[in-house]
Amino acid sequence: MNIPNYLSLARILAIPALVAVMLTNFEGHDIVALAIFIFASLTDWLDGWLARRKELVTVLGQLLDPTADKLLIASALICLVGLGRVPAWAAVVIIGREIAVSGFRAMASSKGVNIPASAFGKAKMGSESWVIGALVLGPIYLGKFYIAAKVGLWLVFALAVVSAVEYFLRYGPRVISQQAE
Repeated sequence: MNIPNYLSLARILAIPALVAVMLTNFEGHDIVALAIFIFASLTDWLDGWLARRKELVTVLGQLLDPTADKLLIASALICLVGLGRVPAWAAVVIIGREIAVSGFRAMASSKGVNIPASAFGKAKMGSESWVIGALVLGPIYLGKFYIAAKVGLWLVFALAVVSAVEYFLRYGPRVISQQAE
């Protein structure tokens, strides 16, 4: 275990707190939930930066980091559906995309094909964090700017679909034609 892996674990351990705070009604719960979400999102950035910068990339980290990301995003989206801030169909598509692309990457890896993050995939993750953070904060704190978060959700939705299609079109034929190693 190294620091980047501990940061990924911290992100996973923050998820139950995020869910509990988001779904418990007390004064300021949206602000506390946003603080937890920001902390978790920053650990995502920091663990990747440290792993690359300090050459601390491990097999465990390569598994733990994306798993923590998917759990954080899925948990937040499911809570936001429960709070009426995200339509269920959008959450299903975004979470479904995460599962499909992760499965595709695992299959590709088993055949010796590495699928790096694309520009669309990186844009999706960045916009996803900002938009989910804004939606966690909610309409009471955002006021008229809340509509921007709702519009941003459409951007996240579009980037999720486009990046998934890009991965499958770009790497699908190569993965299908490869024999398992």
